[in-house]
Amino acid sequence: MTVVKSTLPEEALGVTGTALQDTLVDLLGLSLVGKQAHWNIVGPRFRSIHLQLDEVVATARAHSDTVAERASALGVPPDGRPETIAATFALPGTKDGWLRDTEVVELMVSSLEAAIGRLRERIEATEKADPVTQDLLITITADLEKQRWMFQAENHTSAG
Repeated sequence: MTVVKSTLPEEALGVTGTALQDTLVDLLGLSLVGKQAHWNIVGPRFRSIHLQLDEVVATARAHSDTVAERASALGVPPDGRPETIAATFALPGTKDGWLRDTEVVELMVSSLEAAIGRLRERIEATEKADPVTQDLLITITADLEKQRWMFQAENHTSAG
């Protein structure tokens, strides 16, 4: 059953739909990683990193909604079910239990870096297929790069 018909040609829709679904999974997973770290962080920089994690979560959640709505507008039903996220999430995640503040910084830098790398591939893939979606992915990438910079600045040994 097709409820919404796309304005994109079939091939372009396939590329764009995949890019949007993969981005949705990355963003929802990133928000879960951020919350898990938020709840379990310990250490002298607890407060500042705890608050920064909330910013990452809010950014990821806001963008995930925009990505899902873009997919819907194109006639691609977004899939943000927990089982889909669990089965397809590929970014670095947290370990069990308490997390040292330094571990959280390293985790967030690596998770954000991986998400950014995957987004850059999708930006390239959607250039001709759907410049509107490409523009959305560029905006998300810029916001995640800002978050990565903020975490990287927390740990001078990660900079460079």
